[in-house]
Parts: sequence; structure tokens; C-alpha cells
Amino acid sequence: MAIVTLSKDNFESEVLNHKGIVLVDFWATWCGPCKMFAPVMDEIAGENIPDLKVGKVDVDENQDLAGQFKVMSIPTVGIFKDGKLAATSVGVKSKKEIMDMVNNLK
Repeated sequence: MAIVTLSKDNFESEVLNHKGIVLVDFWATWCGPCKMFAPVMDEIAGENIPDLKVGKVDVDENQDLAGQFKVMSIPTVGIFKDGKLAATSVGVKSKKEIMDMVNNLK
């Protein structure tokens, strides 16, 4: 499954109205750790896990979304379940750490 590019225009339909779990990577093009973390998100998205959607929010282009979800450092992953923010992770994490957080919400 491809990673969905999220913005204020589609965040409600893609994340807040989604039944299931959505991983949202808050990142920026200039952020070195974000570039290190991107392959982890790509790998998770590539596994086509049922009921799991993966999206990215560029915080420079979507400062309102970053503020709404209190993103103070990047990369930050917000894990949404049935449209509600259920968990957050700040900094570069392993695939296992992210998937453990997801599996705890199932």
C-alpha cells in the first residue's frame, strides 16, 4: 500500500473518518532523522497490513495540523485508531517498536 500524503485538505477523510489504525508520520524535508526514519514507514506501508493505513504530514506545509496534534519535535508518529489519536512516538524508532505500539491498540 502506498503512503498517503496528508494535508489539511484530506486529513479528516483519510485519518479522522477512517475505521481502523492510521500511522501518521509528521516530518519535514530538512530533517535528517526524518530521512533516517522514512524507510521504516515505507517498509510498514509495503506490508499491506489489513486495517492499517500509513500517511505522512509535511509539518512545514501543514503547520496547523502539527499544532493541532502538539507536534513539538520531528519525526513524530501519531497512531490514530478509529479517528482518535491513541498513541504518539517521538524520534527515530525501529519497525518493531512502531508495530508493537500498533499491535497494543488492536
